[in-house]
Amino acid sequence: MTPSADPSEETALARAMAAMAPAGVRTGCRLIHEGDEAHLLPAEAGSIPARQPAMRRASGAARWIAHRLLADVGFDGFALLRTPSGAPAWPEGITGSLAHDDDMAVAAVAPVAGIGSLGIDVEPTLPLPDDIFSLVAIPADRIGAADRQLAGRILFAAKEAVYKAAYPLDREVLGYEDIAVDLETGHATTRMRRKVSIAYCIAPRVVVLAFIAE
Repeated sequence: MTPSADPSEETALARAMAAMAPAGVRTGCRLIHEGDEAHLLPAEAGSIPARQPAMRRASGAARWIAHRLLADVGFDGFALLRTPSGAPAWPEGITGSLAHDDDMAVAAVAPVAGIGSLGIDVEPTLPLPDDIFSLVAIPADRIGAADRQLAGRILFAAKEAVYKAAYPLDREVLGYEDIAVDLETGHATTRMRRKVSIAYCIAPRVVVLAFIAE
């Protein structure tokens, strides 16, 4: 696979993600390349049931980022196994999240001493189709000053990221209707009354980071 995205997007996105992340949260991104499935450690490869080459490439790219972020905090060579929920199993004392779209993979990690749980999502900078927007948005959502063309996409990514952050703590399956997002204040609330902080960037992908303070 040859990435359809410009390689300069990777640099721009890495900078934007670092700028929006709260203190203590490390982030990274990578354009997905042919052969990225080789970055899966043997145990990781065995824990991922997807056989489709594109999915395994994306998983390899996301874990390539995560391996480097984890090495920076003392967990060099740690295998991020896929759990039954689909989320990776992070080292003791670390929280993190992975995501990808068709061309770009992203990851975020942090010590749980400062951040109790993390969620991340990445989406292309394209308007969300109307039929999907009608499933995602609820009256309680607030888009504030967000770009009107991309507000639906940001909202979609925010709810995906919030779910990833909330599920490890509450173990509750949430639909889009169970998460109210306020992009203006940078907060979301789940059906379980869990309060989640959110930050997003659009440079050049839509990336939303959701985090819950310890």
